[in-house]
Amino acid sequence: MRYREGGDLDTSSIQDRRGRGGGGGFGGRGVAVGGGGLGLVGILVLVLFQVLGGGGGGGTGGGGLGALSGGLGPGETADNSALEQSCDDSGDANTSVECAVVADIDSIQDYWSQALDGYVPTDTVFFSDQVSTQCGGATSGSGPFYCPADRLVYIDLTFFDTLRSQFGAEGGAFPNAYVLAHEYGHHVQNLLGTNQQVTPGETGPTSGTVRLELQADCYAGAWANHATTVPDESGAPLITEITQADIDAALDTAGRIGDDFIQENLGGGRVDQDAFTHGSSEQRQRWFLTGYETGDPAQCDTFATDDLG
Repeated sequence: MRYREGGDLDTSSIQDRRGRGGGGGFGGRGVAVGGGGLGLVGILVLVLFQVLGGGGGGGTGGGGLGALSGGLGPGETADNSALEQSCDDSGDANTSVECAVVADIDSIQDYWSQALDGYVPTDTVFFSDQVSTQCGGATSGSGPFYCPADRLVYIDLTFFDTLRSQFGAEGGAFPNAYVLAHEYGHHVQNLLGTNQQVTPGETGPTSGTVRLELQADCYAGAWANHATTVPDESGAPLITEITQADIDAALDTAGRIGDDFIQENLGGGRVDQDAFTHGSSEQRQRWFLTGYETGDPAQCDTFATDDLG
């Protein structure tokens, strides 16, 4: 994967809260939506609150393409000055993980701004150790996630190291981008109100929870199909090359964050489909490829099929 040299990176959609504290208790509304069935027990569930998506009383739920409600939690600050200095050229993304993440987010949001009428951009929060959100408190061990209640993506960038060291993933720039594109897929679902089709806490191989996650994988693939052609504000793409090796590495990551792989290799060793929340490795790979091969988000309706793979 290669990024364009000599372009501008826009860090305005990053809230860099690393080293700024941000503990906070488990209060708030909504259920965090995970990026890969991650965390110590292999299921990304921060806290189960009343309504998936933060609707039902908070005025921050999905449905409609209105203004965002995100913001800093109590005692938290964001300082992007160091990030702006180190990532002032898009070519920096070729040598820096954090600059690559900035470029990925720029590209993903450029794509959805063109693909989805009324798309509302949102921020990604860089945090370290722990963070407070309107979905509750989270730690680095939770993995990356999207909080529908405040409509923000959250990630501790050390997660990419965890993918390699703990999950045995090949890793690399494009698998990292896949993870981010998956989280922004959840943002699209929240804007469209798709998450309202899901019963909070529902599990199982054909559950709404699994369908939501597989659709986000498919949306990530749709972005990947267009990543080398979608223009930024200058009119040129930020990403200049995605190879078959990059796609293979993303599929490797998808395979290692499937519920069955995590249960068998990082959990108790027994696969329990009734506990699935993200889909099997094969399903995750299939739906990413569906999005990538078609490039069409309309082909990602996992709620309209009986065949999830």
